[in-house]
Amino acid sequence: MKKILPLSALLLLGTSTLLAQESKDDVLKDLDAKTKKYGEIAHNIWDFAEMGYLEEQSSGLLQKTLTDAGFTVKKGIAGIPTAFVAEYGSGYPVIAILGEFDALPGLSQQAVPEKVSAGKAAGHACGHHLFGTASTAAAISVKDWLKSNKIQGTIRFYGCPAEEGGSGKVYMVREGVFNDVDIALHWHPGAANAASAGAALANKSAKFRFHGVSAHAAGAPDKGRSALDGVEAMDMMVNMMREHIPQDTRIHYVITNGGKAPNVVPDFAEVYYYARHFSREVVTDIFDRIVKAAEGAALGTGTTMDYEMIGGTHELLPNLTVQKIMYDNLTKVGGVTYTDEEKAFGEKTSQSLGKETLDLATAENIQPYKESAQAYGSTDVGDVSFTVPTAGLGAATWVPGTPAHSWQAVAAGGMSIGTKGMMVAAKTIALTAIDIFQNPDTVKAAKAELEERRGKDFKYVPMLGNRPPALDYRK
Repeated sequence: MKKILPLSALLLLGTSTLLAQESKDDVLKDLDAKTKKYGEIAHNIWDFAEMGYLEEQSSGLLQKTLTDAGFTVKKGIAGIPTAFVAEYGSGYPVIAILGEFDALPGLSQQAVPEKVSAGKAAGHACGHHLFGTASTAAAISVKDWLKSNKIQGTIRFYGCPAEEGGSGKVYMVREGVFNDVDIALHWHPGAANAASAGAALANKSAKFRFHGVSAHAAGAPDKGRSALDGVEAMDMMVNMMREHIPQDTRIHYVITNGGKAPNVVPDFAEVYYYARHFSREVVTDIFDRIVKAAEGAALGTGTTMDYEMIGGTHELLPNLTVQKIMYDNLTKVGGVTYTDEEKAFGEKTSQSLGKETLDLATAENIQPYKESAQAYGSTDVGDVSFTVPTAGLGAATWVPGTPAHSWQAVAAGGMSIGTKGMMVAAKTIALTAIDIFQNPDTVKAAKAELEERRGKDFKYVPMLGNRPPALDYRK
């Protein structure tokens, strides 16, 4: 028989639920209680392993989670089917929490400390399943706190697809969906806990396509014009160019189509290029020179060439006003403590990385605060940071020493180590948003810093131009 609670008990239950979010400590306790729930959501997305602009199940699961929690969801933002914005509340300030959920091609891996494929086309080697879920958890927690304390303000979750080369946030920024946001918060999975000022490289990417004339490679080679020759000539010229560019520049490429059979002169070939630097002006100049190399290669090989812009991002613009608040909250939350089972997993993973011992201190502690950083990778968060005061953090979701885009990152992200680090991020972001709601003068200071850093005459120009979202770049 179903037990019916007396009215007094129901009232007490309702009161305790309402009061559960009144203080920051209560927020932390509530997130602890929901660790299993959010871990299951993250693991589902890890298992979906959907690549950029193909994240239908992953986006749908986060949308449902937020809708069930009382958010209003708008999907299909900026002409991208898997992009969405979930909102709760009204009025000033408007705080955005960014979330990602795309996987990387060719990195399928089981949640075990040795290289074992899960038999899929992609894997979460950058931990975006954790990214999107932790940000969702933080947004819901802040919403509950706003409601319990009857505080005015707007909390938004931005579902951002295709960060890995697809520049999803750039289209969203270009569309103006961040124009009324006061502060943007984000995080990223990693091998350590840190909330110093971040840095990222500006980036332009494109697919260069060469068109030739097919012929029998032995019987009539003089009749053919090899598109692959065009690609290889371009690659040779770009590689020679490396000597004559700023040393901090990064150029990398992969031949995505080089023909089908050696005895057929290929009439089509394609190469996919990235150019990066910490200055978007330098990236633009380098990219223009890459285009000239492609044009020269086509001329010299008797082929034709066209190219398609795929992605383009600004460098990351830190906002120390908000970043220091983020750091203080990360120190309050603390790092990750491994169980015996997790230690065993970590030791095997460390050995696979060529390390003799597992560095538990890196997972357990918080890295010292710094106001500057060296940029290595790129992120479309950069475009958001030039539009809205933006701050972020990294959490130890991987075994210390693990590089991103590795099978070791996929493995840890599919088990409890990833979940623990994810909740560190969720708690830190939630507390940071609450601090801003409680101290709205922070917004004024952060906006003043943004204007000073980017310059009063700054005008946003997307690096990828006016092209529509590259929804098929992973197909």
